[in-house]
Amino acid sequence: MGQRVSRTDFEWVYDDQPHTRRRQEMVKKYPHIKKLFGPDPKFKYIVSAMVLTQIAMLYVMQHQSWPMIVLVAYCFGGVINHSLMLANHEISHNMAFGYARPLANRYFGMWCNLPIGVPMSVSFKKYHNLHHRHLADDDLDPDVPTLVEAKLFCTTFGKFVWVCLQPFFYGLRPLFVNPLPVTKLELINTAVQLTFNALVVLVFGWRMMAYLLIGSVLAMGLHPVAGHFIAEHYMFAKGFETYSYYGPLNWITFNVGYHNEHHDFPAIPGSRLPELKKIAPEYYETMPQHTSWVRVLYDFITDPAVGPYARIKRKSLDRPKAAAAEKSIGLINDSWQPEVEQKKR
Repeated sequence: MGQRVSRTDFEWVYDDQPHTRRRQEMVKKYPHIKKLFGPDPKFKYIVSAMVLTQIAMLYVMQHQSWPMIVLVAYCFGGVINHSLMLANHEISHNMAFGYARPLANRYFGMWCNLPIGVPMSVSFKKYHNLHHRHLADDDLDPDVPTLVEAKLFCTTFGKFVWVCLQPFFYGLRPLFVNPLPVTKLELINTAVQLTFNALVVLVFGWRMMAYLLIGSVLAMGLHPVAGHFIAEHYMFAKGFETYSYYGPLNWITFNVGYHNEHHDFPAIPGSRLPELKKIAPEYYETMPQHTSWVRVLYDFITDPAVGPYARIKRKSLDRPKAAAAEKSIGLINDSWQPEVEQKKR
């Protein structure tokens, strides 16, 4: 359990992310890809059903024993909460009501956030936009592990601990890597969430609040659905920084496994990403891909060639051409750019 990872540094590259070039090429070759842009009308109803299911589970579980609460939280409630986190990922790209109604998306994200127990929807959008726009950027991408993480969790046992604690690293890392000013919507998100949490405690008791929080934490750590955190961008094949997974867990995670496709076209909702792959299979079928998120977790922990260091990183580059290309085909929302510019200054 003490075997050390073989890497001692990140994989530094000096070119721009591949998704920008591939996006431009694909739109020229298949212009009808743009027809896939925009929200899925069914999405908000599916998400609302999941929220209501978790609220109903509070009534079902309120008199159960602690072992049963933890078991159901891991096997059922946590899976729904993790799926709701990924619904918030979709909402961060305005896939509930479209780009023309940003506030409707933000408030719907707060509704989607409720069973998770921790206010994260608005903040996630703010930092996730940086991840897309500045993928693997040493200063701006909060998804890349810090040097401290890479140095501390560099053994087999260390990586096991890091995976188990992943929800805390994932949630707190942006505050250390690239803290941005708190916005009014984040304060509203927090107030709504704390009000809901208080109502849960008042009506169902502290045990049911624990049920929601335990499920959220466990399903972000050593859990099959959490395998996507590592599968998406950790370098399992040299030179490749994004990986897709096309297996059955996509059914409960809004197709987040179609990750190359998503980074190429973040304006396409998860439900339509398989159609994108069908339109342009030559761009995706030849790239390395994962077949199991459970296997990803196992390999990450046991393979000395993989660990927190196994990420591509790039120094901050001058990207105005890439930004102009993205904006020209409607792939980004400029509402968060002043925050990025403030960080740069």
